[in-house]
Amino acid sequence: MRFFRLFVVVLAVLIVSGFSHAKVIKMNLNCIYGPNSIHTKGAVRFAELVKKYTNGSVVITVYPGGSLGFKGPELLRVVRDGQVPMSDILMGVVSGSEHVFGVSSLPKLVNSYKEAYKLYQAFKPLYEKAALKWNQKFLYAAPWPPSGLVTKVKIETAKDLKGLKIRTYDKNGAKFLRILGANAVSMPWGEVYSALRTNLINGVLTSAESTKNGKFWEVLKYFSPINYAYPLNMVTINLDYWKALDKKQQEAVLKAAKETEEYQWAYSERINNEDLKIIREHGMVVNEPTEEFEKQMEKASKQLVDEFLEKASPSEKKILKEFIK
Repeated sequence: MRFFRLFVVVLAVLIVSGFSHAKVIKMNLNCIYGPNSIHTKGAVRFAELVKKYTNGSVVITVYPGGSLGFKGPELLRVVRDGQVPMSDILMGVVSGSEHVFGVSSLPKLVNSYKEAYKLYQAFKPLYEKAALKWNQKFLYAAPWPPSGLVTKVKIETAKDLKGLKIRTYDKNGAKFLRILGANAVSMPWGEVYSALRTNLINGVLTSAESTKNGKFWEVLKYFSPINYAYPLNMVTINLDYWKALDKKQQEAVLKAAKETEEYQWAYSERINNEDLKIIREHGMVVNEPTEEFEKQMEKASKQLVDEFLEKASPSEKKILKEFIK
């Protein structure tokens, strides 16, 4: 492992050594979702801004859909080891490696983009610290539109979830669904549509954005906007690659990251309203959760937040308890 990381550093230095001749530093950015995903589009925008602000001296190529071969819990490790220089990472998926990254997917913790952004700002220093621990520079993070339940049957209470097989995106979602009586299923995003069509699963915990991109109206009927969470995707860069950039290039990359983050937060909120309209137009029924179901979800959420706090570091506990107040 040490040899491999030394190799990455040497390679990065060699790239910079040749900079005076080639004038261009090239890096790949691994994205786990398809080209139409909000976060892949954000990564493309980021790459374009980096090229612009570095006057073409840093060129980032975005690879969507996990086409570089990395899609899940291994992402912190592969960026740490330089197998990919940069990656878009769904935080909740890597929370098993770094506890703090599970914060944004805790259920019913926030109820709006404003609250989600406040939570992000409160925990951002810990996110940056955790990234450094994994030999990475934290560049930016942006939210998915709020997660809802997309199902073949109408969900009015937890009783309607009994026995349903629901695909979720991380451990928090799996625990939440199990508490409510559903069977949580983990599978790669690319397999979800076929699994729905063949009844291997009966629904998905996901956003209206992913519902639209997946054309789930072809296999599902109901979207319940339960406001489960506003989960974050982050983009990080291997620290050895980061240090291989000169000061002006680093400043340009951070400028691009800041602008991308600001754009993505606003875009996520706008696209959510548009997506709800689109899925309605394709025949999906958008049904608001009942008062009884809300109470059942709040109870399940409190259990998960309490479990998170039990395993949390002193810093995580302090910030989260203050936020909840």
